[in-house]
Amino acid sequence: MIYLDYAATTPIDEEALDVFSQASRKFFGNASSLHDIGSEAARLLDMSRQQLAEMLNIKKEGIIFTSGGSESNMLAIDTFIASKPSWQNHLIVSRTEHASIANYVAKLEHIGFEVTYLRHLDDGRIDMEHLQVCLSEKTCLVIVQHVNSEIGVIQPIEQISKIVRKHQAFLHVDCVQSFAKLPLEKISALCDGLSISSHKVYGPKGTGAVIFPAIHQLKSSVPNITHEYGFRPGTVDVPGIASFMTAAKKLGDNMEAEHKRITTLRMQLIQRLLERKVDFQIIEGKSQQLPHILALAFTGLQGQYIMLELNQKGFAVSTGSACQIGKQDPSKTMMAIGKSEEEAHQFVRFSFGKYTTADDVHKLADCLAGVAVIR
Repeated sequence: MIYLDYAATTPIDEEALDVFSQASRKFFGNASSLHDIGSEAARLLDMSRQQLAEMLNIKKEGIIFTSGGSESNMLAIDTFIASKPSWQNHLIVSRTEHASIANYVAKLEHIGFEVTYLRHLDDGRIDMEHLQVCLSEKTCLVIVQHVNSEIGVIQPIEQISKIVRKHQAFLHVDCVQSFAKLPLEKISALCDGLSISSHKVYGPKGTGAVIFPAIHQLKSSVPNITHEYGFRPGTVDVPGIASFMTAAKKLGDNMEAEHKRITTLRMQLIQRLLERKVDFQIIEGKSQQLPHILALAFTGLQGQYIMLELNQKGFAVSTGSACQIGKQDPSKTMMAIGKSEEEAHQFVRFSFGKYTTADDVHKLADCLAGVAVIR
């Protein structure tokens, strides 16, 4: 099976797996325990926290380890709400957010929070004029996904931050798709919170982090918590975190070269599809795009049909976010950028990773030529 669904999850890196195994045996203690076994686990946890702090150019005290991107997003929302007065109950959210945010915000709206959903331009970027109009003194929080998980468009966080800062609202950025693939040092300086996940960067599932660069200005949503600087309850998964940092640092150290390599693979696939006269449309950002995610719409064919045909022929691809699979609703990102429901159902996502080769994309192009409509 040729795996081309890296945006959904990644296979664990062998070195990271080895670290997880060794840490599980040698550093099994509770990092909050006062005996020596607990202290050893605490030292490994602190070392891992420092590694991540150096990757993001922030103080390690702003890092709260979690069970993954979804918990990071929800914990960030709860923290920011707790850190504002109750009358600031207005949330602004982009229409293309991950299900962990969209569903949680819908719940908050149901219990009385005011929610505004931002419009998007036809390439997926947020409509800045609409953002400016929506902000008010009641706005508590603006939530934006750095890289869209369905089409890979990169949001202009610097521009968004300047607008949000004028209104003293918090800005939370979901960086699950961009962490260790794009430099995030500037992003961490521009936002109040950012979320990341281990299993998107070849680490183990069930581990992630939420980053609060100015954590000293924030209030925990639950009082009397003793773990993670008082912001997240529960025994910390030290082996998982050590493994996460091993994988993340390895990927981050090779970021520039991998970006170039995957850009080349993306261009090769598009070129071969054009040569074979496959009828398709590329859905991408006009100015900034993560090359790892390639969204295509195939004329006259449902994306689910393409996905199932490719699966039978030995390719693992997706019709969108893995958290939406099994639902018959069209891609919400496609709908948000003005596509019709029919066009949205034609969407297929190909996502590349460190084990993707030129031979893989050449075989994919040949296979698609036998499945899709030829002009």
